[in-house]
Amino acid sequence: MGVLYGFHILCMTLSSTSSQSDRLVVLDDKVCRLSGDWNVQALAVSGEVDRRVALLARARPAMDWDLTSIAKFDAVGAQLLWKRWGAVLPPGVVLTDSQRALFDVLAEYPVERAPTAPVPQMFDWVRGIGRGVFVGLEHGLGLLRMLGTFMGDFGRLLMRPSRGPWREISAQVYRVGAQALGITALVGFLIGIVLSYLSAQQLAVFGVGQFIVKLLGVATVRELGPILAAILVAGRSGSSITAQIGVMRVTQELDAMEVMGISHGQRLILPRVIALAIAMPLLVLWTDAIALIGGMIAAKLQLGLTMQWFFGQLPDAIGIKNYWISVIKGITFGIWIALVACHFGLRIKPNTESLGRGTTASVVTAITGVILIDALYAILFNEMGI
Repeated sequence: MGVLYGFHILCMTLSSTSSQSDRLVVLDDKVCRLSGDWNVQALAVSGEVDRRVALLARARPAMDWDLTSIAKFDAVGAQLLWKRWGAVLPPGVVLTDSQRALFDVLAEYPVERAPTAPVPQMFDWVRGIGRGVFVGLEHGLGLLRMLGTFMGDFGRLLMRPSRGPWREISAQVYRVGAQALGITALVGFLIGIVLSYLSAQQLAVFGVGQFIVKLLGVATVRELGPILAAILVAGRSGSSITAQIGVMRVTQELDAMEVMGISHGQRLILPRVIALAIAMPLLVLWTDAIALIGGMIAAKLQLGLTMQWFFGQLPDAIGIKNYWISVIKGITFGIWIALVACHFGLRIKPNTESLGRGTTASVVTAITGVILIDALYAILFNEMGI
């Protein structure tokens, strides 16, 4: 009782030496009565929040609270008291109607605490590897299901070609094929010049500069042409497909298609996969041709080989089988890029952050898959002796 009386004297002293808006807590034997201003302007003063928290901490749990003497009260002051009470209104509290409505809002919509930083564990890296494996398996199963859906839709297209989305296929061939001719030609031409220039320097040392035709032809047609075209298409057209489908998710166009009974596979996936399967081998042959022209120009400048002689040696140096390998790789790469782009596009959530992450993941996955598929083809063709 003596401690309570002393605290009462302390608070009365504070209130007598301060203005009306600075009187914080007035205690009697059973009631903790608040007065003054409990709004953002009053609490914005330096150190004011800590001072009021310290005063509130001195009130005993069994005491009643009276807030009717508060002059100005808003959500900031209410949150300070709400935290002191443990997010529960104490029994016997006396409030005005507006104050009670404010605390009701705080009770209905609690303020979430910021998540604490996880404590690093010894085997976090093992869990990270396992989590990555499960995510990879999930995407793999999703791509496998999408491939099965595409095969079913493609079979129905062959049975009823008149009902196929030919206009959309034609538009996609133009977007992913014709509009990519410029960038693939530029990169192919530059790569051909660089490869021919570097090879010519080494071959000239041994006096076998004429072998540059076979070196440049096989490397370009069999490996560099398909890889370059696939990487450029994955970064240009693959990202565009993912972003386009993702925006359809954000704008709820995909939901509208489901409501109307329109299949995503027939109207979104099928045209894009067919278009890339048609356009990619053509882009590969185009990139091969432009790269060989660039290499031929560099060989003439570096080794003095004439263009007529270079063209005459190309058929024997490359061979028709390397062109068929290039075409097969182009078709495979086109189907892979389209499936990956559609897969990540359909998985995008209706927000811009997910759209950015999905587009990035689509490009990275497509390019990585292209390199892995090319490595598998290299092993397969080597075992077959091709």
